Amino acid sequence: MRPEVSVTWLGHASIVLDLAGTRVLTDPLLRRHAGLLRRRGAAPAAETWSHADAVLISHLHHDHAELGSLHLLDEVPVLSAAANAHWMHGRGVSGAVGLDENHWWTVPGGNVRVRRVPAVHNHRPMPHRPNAATGYILQTEGFTVWFAGDTGPFPQMAHLADMAEAPIDLALVPVGGWGPRLSGGHLDPVQAAHAVAVSGARRAVPVHWGTLHAPVSRGLPPGWMDRAGPAFAASCARIAPDCEVTVLTPGERLTISSFSSPL
Repeated sequence: MRPEVSVTWLGHASIVLDLAGTRVLTDPLLRRHAGLLRRRGAAPAAETWSHADAVLISHLHHDHAELGSLHLLDEVPVLSAAANAHWMHGRGVSGAVGLDENHWWTVPGGNVRVRRVPAVHNHRPMPHRPNAATGYILQTEGFTVWFAGDTGPFPQMAHLADMAEAPIDLALVPVGGWGPRLSGGHLDPVQAAHAVAVSGARRAVPVHWGTLHAPVSRGLPPGWMDRAGPAFAASCARIAPDCEVTVLTPGERLTISSFSSPL
């Protein structure tokens, strides 16, 4: 009997994936703030993210690679593009590992494998950090997850299942940001629904919305932080009606007990 898969959204792009007894954490933002950006609500409780077996970093923007949060983790592999891993290693992230985009990497001691896939996120280059961006495919015992990272649309979304060598069972897709207007290299709710449709994902959870805001956000449209997730669900109902969407709140968990794609 295949084990359950669970997804806990910690807010923004921070997700805990529990897959076949292996815990993978994405873009951990574990403290109250990320640079100048402020979190709505409390920082995630340690029991929700501790004991990770691997960490995935999509890129080095401060809201995705927050060094204070990375230093809270135990000695654990922290995966990213090679240039990002080299930079993190030089800043005390001793577990940083650079992944080649064309090869699978297996989480030590488990039955979960990971590979990098494309992402397009180059509109806000940082002068003092590498600017490589990546998404990830994760697989275990017949279940395939696409963590998109931070990205705009890209043609290879139509080929993610080929890269995974299996259908996409769950897509974790960004649908917003930390302001009511998105810069390039992001997906809005409609674009994210198209991404889900093109990828053929069977289920989707919207992330990268409703969590962070700038300290000067007074005077912005009321309720803007709460719109992107429900807007994504509504867009998927029109654009990707075969995809089952679950909109989580920070700290909420989704458990999936039935799945069928081959490894």
